Amino acid sequence: MTESGFTMDNSDEEEEFHDAVDIVFEPHCKEEDFLTSPQSDYDFSTGNENVPPGMAPISEDSAPVDSEALNPGTMHASSAVRIAENANESPASSVFTETHLESLLKDLGLDQHYTMKLSLSKILEIDEKTITSEPAKCKSDLKWYFLKKLMMANVTARNVKYTSICESNYDDDESLSTRLNLKNLVDSITPVFGLNPLDIITALFLCSDGFLQQEMALKLSMCQFSVPLLLPNCDTNQSTLMLWAMRDIVKKYRPQSLSESKGFIEDRLVVSELPMISFVRLGECSLSKSALLNKLLSNSQQYHDTFVHRNMECGDSPRRISNGLTEITWYLPCGSTNIDIFSQPVAVANLRGDIASFETQYSFLCQTSAAVFVFFDHLDSEWEFSLLTNQNHKAQIFLVGNYESKSFSLDALEKVAIKLGLTNSNIIIKTKTKNEADFVKILRKTVSDVVANSRMKMPVDKMAHIAHELGILVDEDSPECQTAKTNADAITADIQDIHRFKEDQLPRQGEIWKELTCLEKEEFRLQKVGSENIEDYKSELQLQKEELRKTQNSYDMSTAMTCFINAISSPGTERFYFLKWMRMNLDNVSRIKLSELREKYKEKCKNSENKEEIKEIDRQISNSSLGTEHFFREMGQIYEASLSLPETDPSRQQLQHLPKLCAELLLDGFPLELVDGDASNIPLRWVSDVLSQLSDLVSPNRKILVVTVLGVQSTGKSTLLNTMFGVQFAVSSGRCTRGAFMLLIKINEDMKKVLNCDFMVIIDTEGLKSPELAQLDNSHEHDNELATLVIGLSDVTIVNIAMENSTEMKDILQIVVHAFLRMKEVGKKPKCQFVHQNVSDVSAHEKNLRDRKLLLEQLNEMTQAAARMEKKEENKSFTDVMEYSPDTGNWYIPGLWNGNPPMAPVNAGYSEAVYELKKNIIQMLGNCESSANNILDFKEWMTSLWTAVKHENFIFSFRNSLVADAYMRLCTEFNKWEWEFKKEMYTWVTNAETRISNFGTVAVKSESSVMTEFLTSLKSEASTVLSTWETRLLENLTQYFQQTEGHVYLVEGYKEEFSNSVKSLRREMERSVFNQLTAAAEIREGMTELDRIKETHTKELEERVRGLIDKCRERKVQMSDNELNKEFDKMWDKTVRELSISKTTVSNVYSNVFHHLRTNLSHKGSHASQLLHKKKMENCGLVPFKYTVEGFCNQLKHKVTHKFCKLFNIEDHAMAVQKVADSIICNCSQFVTEKIEGKNNYHETYIQEILHIIDESLQKNQNTETDIEFEVSLKQHICGFAAREFQKMHEDFIQANDPYRCLMKNKEKFCEDFIDVFHKRDQCQKKAEEFTNQCLKPAVKCFVSHSLGPNIIDEMLTCEQFSTRISFQYSILLDLLSKKTFKKYLRYICSYEDYVKELILKQIVEHFSTVSTISEFEDQHLQSCIRSINNAINKAKNGKSGNLKTFVEDICKELGDKLVISQDALGAFMILNNADKKQFADWLTVSVNEMAQDLRNEFEKSNFETKLKHLNMKPQNELFNRVIGCGKQCPFCAVPCEAGGNAHTEHWASLHRPQGLGQFRWTDTDKLVTDICSSLVISEKTFSCFSTNFIPHPYKKYKDIFPGWKIPPDVSLEASDYWKYVMEKYNRDFANEFNAELADIPPTWKNIKYKKAKESLKESFNIM
Repeated sequence: MTESGFTMDNSDEEEEFHDAVDIVFEPHCKEEDFLTSPQSDYDFSTGNENVPPGMAPISEDSAPVDSEALNPGTMHASSAVRIAENANESPASSVFTETHLESLLKDLGLDQHYTMKLSLSKILEIDEKTITSEPAKCKSDLKWYFLKKLMMANVTARNVKYTSICESNYDDDESLSTRLNLKNLVDSITPVFGLNPLDIITALFLCSDGFLQQEMALKLSMCQFSVPLLLPNCDTNQSTLMLWAMRDIVKKYRPQSLSESKGFIEDRLVVSELPMISFVRLGECSLSKSALLNKLLSNSQQYHDTFVHRNMECGDSPRRISNGLTEITWYLPCGSTNIDIFSQPVAVANLRGDIASFETQYSFLCQTSAAVFVFFDHLDSEWEFSLLTNQNHKAQIFLVGNYESKSFSLDALEKVAIKLGLTNSNIIIKTKTKNEADFVKILRKTVSDVVANSRMKMPVDKMAHIAHELGILVDEDSPECQTAKTNADAITADIQDIHRFKEDQLPRQGEIWKELTCLEKEEFRLQKVGSENIEDYKSELQLQKEELRKTQNSYDMSTAMTCFINAISSPGTERFYFLKWMRMNLDNVSRIKLSELREKYKEKCKNSENKEEIKEIDRQISNSSLGTEHFFREMGQIYEASLSLPETDPSRQQLQHLPKLCAELLLDGFPLELVDGDASNIPLRWVSDVLSQLSDLVSPNRKILVVTVLGVQSTGKSTLLNTMFGVQFAVSSGRCTRGAFMLLIKINEDMKKVLNCDFMVIIDTEGLKSPELAQLDNSHEHDNELATLVIGLSDVTIVNIAMENSTEMKDILQIVVHAFLRMKEVGKKPKCQFVHQNVSDVSAHEKNLRDRKLLLEQLNEMTQAAARMEKKEENKSFTDVMEYSPDTGNWYIPGLWNGNPPMAPVNAGYSEAVYELKKNIIQMLGNCESSANNILDFKEWMTSLWTAVKHENFIFSFRNSLVADAYMRLCTEFNKWEWEFKKEMYTWVTNAETRISNFGTVAVKSESSVMTEFLTSLKSEASTVLSTWETRLLENLTQYFQQTEGHVYLVEGYKEEFSNSVKSLRREMERSVFNQLTAAAEIREGMTELDRIKETHTKELEERVRGLIDKCRERKVQMSDNELNKEFDKMWDKTVRELSISKTTVSNVYSNVFHHLRTNLSHKGSHASQLLHKKKMENCGLVPFKYTVEGFCNQLKHKVTHKFCKLFNIEDHAMAVQKVADSIICNCSQFVTEKIEGKNNYHETYIQEILHIIDESLQKNQNTETDIEFEVSLKQHICGFAAREFQKMHEDFIQANDPYRCLMKNKEKFCEDFIDVFHKRDQCQKKAEEFTNQCLKPAVKCFVSHSLGPNIIDEMLTCEQFSTRISFQYSILLDLLSKKTFKKYLRYICSYEDYVKELILKQIVEHFSTVSTISEFEDQHLQSCIRSINNAINKAKNGKSGNLKTFVEDICKELGDKLVISQDALGAFMILNNADKKQFADWLTVSVNEMAQDLRNEFEKSNFETKLKHLNMKPQNELFNRVIGCGKQCPFCAVPCEAGGNAHTEHWASLHRPQGLGQFRWTDTDKLVTDICSSLVISEKTFSCFSTNFIPHPYKKYKDIFPGWKIPPDVSLEASDYWKYVMEKYNRDFANEFNAELADIPPTWKNIKYKKAKESLKESFNIM
């Protein structure tokens, strides 16, 4: 090579630099600048001014290097070597040659990707660069900068400059230079901060896999940039024909021959037979070839840089690896003579570099082109002459020279022209008289003539054999690609008629799948049931479905599907190639037909009168569509049909791997069809299993965020997603998206923490139809379904709208608002961005303020309309439904194309606006309050959303296991807090009652001496504790809803209900606590007088006994115990006679009870008062309560005016009312029993509590119609027997506390003490034992008994079934199923509360019979008491007590807050007690320890059931109240409500049952009814009852009658299988028990087995 190779002459661009070693000259910087630069790895200490960074001069003593010995393509050591990392090594010691390619790849940071290729999925990852707009800061940033912009089709992608420290220093130096120095201006070297774009493109193509190459080629083509045709590798001097990379480029154009017919051609460019015109350079050339080509291809209205040239940014940077690159572009006409440059399409190729250095590429072009234009300045050398004349030219040769060039020679030109046989028309000379415009015009005319006359039209894919002959590689030659092509061709080669192919090879979709879809929706909607029995009708539908599945299974696996499944099962990249080949082949097959139909469709849609024609065209489009999605759809149907086969069937087992296969493809970036747009359905089991497999393939709990786009047809939704995220959804060519597809994008590690997720799911949907088109195929319903589904799945929804068509926009907005409203109601809060496309003005945002206001008005209008339809009229404006700001929620995006397609590049404004939208969306996702879902959550949402949209009324039918799970978690937490509150208050009240019981005794510590004051202070203290706990629970609730995990946001709608439940609980607790305190205080107050009397009597007796002792001692004779007994008896009898012991007055409890009953009924009217006074209280409750229906029958006489489908049986009604009465009586009897067991005195709060229980129970049972006569008679009955029991309890209490009786009870003890004192016996041990056994032991036993209740409840709450009402219901039904006993089912159904109480009691007993826990609890409390007693003894020992009395009083006072010591026992103990204090204390300690052991033995011997009866807090009652909840039952089937909290406003149950189990029967046949209310509520059936005045009322509008109930349809068609199984199994038993005829059991019920019933139970209750 000559030295001139290193120089730059006046030629226009990079081609003029020959094959020189291109050294990148970077600015000269100060040494310290480089040393501080983070990018600097080199030593610049030599001081040479013009040495480029990264190179070092050869030292003077270096040996000369023969340049001819160096290989082409290497960096010449004679110019520079890179300093080794070891700075001490002399540059001269090793001449290191690093290739240009290695050097450049290292600079770009691509060196590792030369072997490990970059993949498309890697490039599409969401990373930090996605949301930052910072320019490239170093060379290694340039590739990402270029790729980021290219993937978004940004035409500025090739402006690849980077900033650096040096640049800023250089700019500073320039700005500081104020002196005039023209020489410096001329001579100074401008620093280069970029690489030649062609080098970057070449490097990226060399370092990318085939799929990224395809995507880059496609995006380059969209930007109207040239695409690599022959890619050079300067290391191997080998070129590659980029056939595969260009395969995906499809263009639509209109030759002028079709301009009148408005026809067009759409084709894949590599298979299009187009003439190719090539442009090359020979030697140096002063003409700018690439710039001329750009002008040649640009019309006068718009210039575009298709090819890189030197006057572009970084275009003058020397090329390092891209010489030999051959680029291709296409000129495609639009059919307008005013715009088109060429009337026919033409391919244009451009070879970079001198053909003298790239003969192979030149030869290739000569054999594939219609014409080759050779640009030159001189043709003097023999080499150049021979190069032009010795080629095998199939192409016409045109020589293009510049006469103005100094080296131009006409003689040399003539010699070559004669040799080549050229005429003047083949030679184009640029002279002084021709300006550039004229020259381009001549060039353009020449090319036009060639295109018009040439027969040489070779498609790019046919160029491969020429490439092979010339030793050029072809990228499609890889074994994987070729095998995949063979497999794809085997499927697609013989397709002639698409419709027939689909019927033959893909038979399971089409009509069968559509029929299945219709049957599925009918199962949910029951629109055609008519008068038929619903369950029979549903059974018939199921049988029809089974038949269709049998039909699907009857087909053999088609050849096409066998090949398809085998091919996608192939390893590595082969299956990716296969799917790409399939897509391209299928597009090629269907393109022509679809393109025509699509244009027809668009034309016809302009006139809505062509309805039938449009419908027919739409059908044809569906039939003519064939893409890979159809094969995957068939795969899904094969799989779903196989699931109807037995699990052991080999056919089913062989297909179990299909979901995993599809999941692997999804993970690799291929789309999955969510909604089949042709059938308007989701193959739920298929998609669910694919997503389950996907979850298994990635690590557990990988989180995803979802972005969806919605909008009208053909508004560029798919293009928007493609530009934003680089994704391409595999839909048939010539066809808009149908249904919905999802695609997975990985989140880079650096963004995972920001977004708190691992993948982003992109969902593309079919366009929502305009109102006119929607009428054709009733697609409004489909659009609503689709919008609801995808908005429900989304975290961010992009809504594409067009402001210009307000009518159409209103309809679209209504669909979208409906969906958002539905999501709000189910707890989902997707964010929304409205995108206005084709808005080009830079001030669009400001100018469209009015439009945004109009949009908000319309959104508000739509919200109100949607809210009325969904019966959620509290939503008045769009902002009630979701967070939305007109200023931040709207995006204005310019039109996609900058000019007229097909030659228009993508508008840079479009790309930039979409990029800003993308950044905003990612930031929105990062700011999401709730945590992202994992893949299984997404699957669950999809399943439940689709199940819900299959019903007509979405909100009313929506059920979701994630919502159920979140609700269950909330209930579980709330129940824990509630129990902690109750337990705390129980402990507090127990303590308060202890203090009240000790009030006025030696044990009291209270400062108050008046009970009323003490009670007031206790109530004040109680209020404080209650308020503290209420606040704590509300704070817990607030904190619970602030967490991001556990899908808490889904149940935020329940927050107010649970908040109200806290307040309600506090009110209920306050009422109960105050009642208990009042009762305890008044009972204690009543005891005060008795205690005073007893104390007086005891003191009197003690004085008399002491007098007797003195008298006996005075006799000074030894008296025997017998003599002393006689003396004592005389004294006792005399004293008792002399004591004035008055009888305690007995109160009349009956009158008190009657007073409270009258007060309770006072607001019920005069009739109630009359009924009340008909019967004396003493005569009430003597016989069992029996309800009579006379009064109710009188009401019926003027209500029943219609026949109704189900017989209203008076006897059944009487039974129902009797059942309610029995339940209330049972509850009140239990309350009375508990009070009697307490052995306290009667207090009026007891009867108040009973009346409260009755009123609450009647309120809960409002569904059972009753009258005032029933209420009065029931209350009289209950109050009558309660008054009788309380009267006896009161009398027993009076008798037990009668002073005379108490005195007589202690006679024997007094006598013994008298004898002991007389004989001066040591009483210490005896008195210690007496104090322990009579005073302490009963108190300790009482304390333990009071404390055990909460312990037992705590232990039982560790059992899962008691965590929530839902869990309990599940456990009961599962237990019933496993027991397989009809009697148990009957009792559960007919006596639910009694059954539950018995079951709970039984479970408690069983639990504690098998564990030693109860003993541990007893021992804990016993030890606590013993510690307290011993501490009290020690404290009293150390105190200042002077005698035994004060010593004992100190002990009692210390224990006063914990133990209630009997005053009678203590008083008796104190009499005649002369024990020594110290010795007594010692013996007391011994006695206490013995007492502890005695109690342990006693506890051990006592059985658990006995203990349970004596507990103050009954665990069974507390657990019953916990699981029974509000006690409401379904008005149709009597299933109990499961809603959490006690203040919920809506009742619901997980599982409803056949009404025959509630004793409903058909009027005409007396057969039990099989209908289930969860099916009836979606049917057209009616019901009649007392509340409807026995007028038939639609089940669909049941909420008008029972507004408090929510009865959603079954979560699945199998959900109610449990009760179907039960009714079928015990049909005869139920009929006999209910005196009815056997139910007509639907056929499908008979197929339900135990296992299926159990599974359906799990599904209904969301048990995993």
